[in-house]
Amino acid sequence: MLSAEEAEAVLAAFPLPAGESETVPLSAAHGRFLAADLLAPVDMPEFDKSAMDGYACIAGDASPAYEITETIAAGTPPRFTVRPGRCARIMTGAMLPEGADRVVKRECTVEENGLMRIVAEDPNPNVRRRGEDLRVGDRVLSRGDRLQAAQVALLASLGIAEAVVARSPRVGILTTGSELVPPGPPLRPGQVYDSNSFSLAAQIRESGAEPLVAVHVADDREATVRAIASQLESCDVLILSGGVSAGDFDYVPAAMRQAGFTLHMEKIAVQPGMPTVFASRADKIAFGLPGNPVSTFVIFEVFIKPLLLRLQGHAYRPPIVPAIMAGAFRRSRAARSAFVPIRYEEGRATLIPYHGSAHLHALGRANALLRVAAGEQTIPAGRTVDVRLL
Repeated sequence: MLSAEEAEAVLAAFPLPAGESETVPLSAAHGRFLAADLLAPVDMPEFDKSAMDGYACIAGDASPAYEITETIAAGTPPRFTVRPGRCARIMTGAMLPEGADRVVKRECTVEENGLMRIVAEDPNPNVRRRGEDLRVGDRVLSRGDRLQAAQVALLASLGIAEAVVARSPRVGILTTGSELVPPGPPLRPGQVYDSNSFSLAAQIRESGAEPLVAVHVADDREATVRAIASQLESCDVLILSGGVSAGDFDYVPAAMRQAGFTLHMEKIAVQPGMPTVFASRADKIAFGLPGNPVSTFVIFEVFIKPLLLRLQGHAYRPPIVPAIMAGAFRRSRAARSAFVPIRYEEGRATLIPYHGSAHLHALGRANALLRVAAGEQTIPAGRTVDVRLL
């Protein structure tokens, strides 16, 4: 059995197939990962422009009044050169006329009979110079960067209409268990609703990957083997949920071997989620996760999500922040590392009632995970700990 740290190291070092890229319109680029460094095709700003509504004039020109030669709106090029004693009325974002190197904001001036006078001190030049943000050829974003709203806006401002991004990995979802039924109809005795296929699909999307339609099989070894083979035809990564423990109907590890996979790990000293399986076959990757819903969620968050992001060229760093324990944590057994659902607010980590790996309600109330090291049985109130934000 590997420690949590050893399992993370195995996954971080596992050689992944070379990722493919594709070109998508900017309107479809949100949430995708750049496949190559992106260089600025134009200067930003594109030209010297006014940062204020005001009057463009010459810095150091102390004329008592200035003749207004024209009005320059944003998007309209200037017509005249500014000379001593002259100025141009100019709008925010408009191109600075030749000869001008200062804009006096309107609030510091009065205008009368075609003349402008400065009546209050304005120490700022109020000019945005060409290329002061970016020059042609400057690196704008790096390979592996995720295109969130701000990055999409940046690309649009540079005139970039398409982005070269990593192809989203296709992830198959295979749930096992004769007791599982889809949400909707009333439960019969002994049945439970399938939540794992929905949580996995959501987590896969949040990781930038593409979840395929989930497939469910009963507790049957041959049916599991057939389902694995079918899913592998269209996915890059396969995630199986349930059937990985040591029960009479836990067929997943054997079915994965029968399907041609090499198992690289079968247990992690972690709570929840100890009987986690990681395997590969040629360029295909597979995980077998425990069926309890908190286990499935936590194992994906801690171990699978970084790998999916690495497939897209992104070096993931989990959002870990310090927090002060609002109450004491205690557990009866400390042989494994533990990930405990908690509430993180205003620098404090608050424990919530948690009954174990089937307690999905606790996970629904949590916004972070407390990582408890193997061998650590208690954490006193007031101690500063690291928590992983969800």
